Amino acid sequence: MLPWVLEVSKRMKTYLVTGAAGFIGFHVSQFLLKRGDTVVGLDSVNNYYDVTLKESRLKILHEQKNFSFNKVNIADAAGVKAVFDAHHFDAVCHLAAQAGVRYSITNPRAYLESNEIGFFNIIQECREHKIGNLVYASSSSVYGSNKKVPFSVEDRVDHPISLYAATKKANELIAHTYSHLFGLHTTGLRFFTVYGPYGRPDMALFLFTKAILENKPIDVYNFGNMKRDFTYVDDIVSGILASLDKPHVYEIFNLGNHSTVNLLYFIECIEKELGKTAAKNMLPMQPGDVEATWADIDHSEKMIGFAPKIKIEEGIRRFIAWYREYYGV
Repeated sequence: MLPWVLEVSKRMKTYLVTGAAGFIGFHVSQFLLKRGDTVVGLDSVNNYYDVTLKESRLKILHEQKNFSFNKVNIADAAGVKAVFDAHHFDAVCHLAAQAGVRYSITNPRAYLESNEIGFFNIIQECREHKIGNLVYASSSSVYGSNKKVPFSVEDRVDHPISLYAATKKANELIAHTYSHLFGLHTTGLRFFTVYGPYGRPDMALFLFTKAILENKPIDVYNFGNMKRDFTYVDDIVSGILASLDKPHVYEIFNLGNHSTVNLLYFIECIEKELGKTAAKNMLPMQPGDVEATWADIDHSEKMIGFAPKIKIEEGIRRFIAWYREYYGV
């Protein structure tokens, strides 16, 4: 357990965490509860991926006395308003969204409803209820096919190559407008390929681990010529909590590991930990995907003390240990 998790503020605070049944939202809620804060969770618990995994996360959170939960779709304005009316929130951590770059190509409406209408409903209620700080999830996908690396928050991000990325950039623009017009404190966090225990089943680490253990081939896109800035979930949570604890009138931070990992090495680490070799389907690049991501975190380090610690080998080891235990493999 990271030492900052146990730090207790002078006054315990109440946080709304949207997407609390999701991967990152679950971990953020856990860390807030462990340091003594109260968490009100909100999630639609949709079936984008295995609902059982979401229910398992919620079961763990419900074991904490300072946690309560609302099954609400953020696109439901009345439902969101009812949650805000029923509580006094010191800050809001907005992580609920329709995730996935590839899914946005075949199901675009889901992204407009959740990532645009849903985001508006949350930020409008923050304005109406004079919330002191709104921290929300953006994404490294906003950098699109930028050739300059590492990606800096100073870079232009007006050429998205997926609808998912476009919705996340739109969130940043809406947040800027609300900060400018209404003085709302907002911080957008551009996450870089988050992984770890209780992770999303549609992400590479989960997919590869499952397939290798089941003796099935894995799909390796761009013939393995991919690099990702993989970031362990505990490191991401440290950046989220630092942003919740230090409001800004308007800020954008990269939360990444500030290093790249070649996809084939990533697979090697999984194979080594599992003690099995993967059969690989070498495939071309998928639409909407990018060849490399790499976070420049100088601004995040300066402003919120963000300093990722978990290396890819250790992070994969922790994930696979969890996977084996959770699924009884």
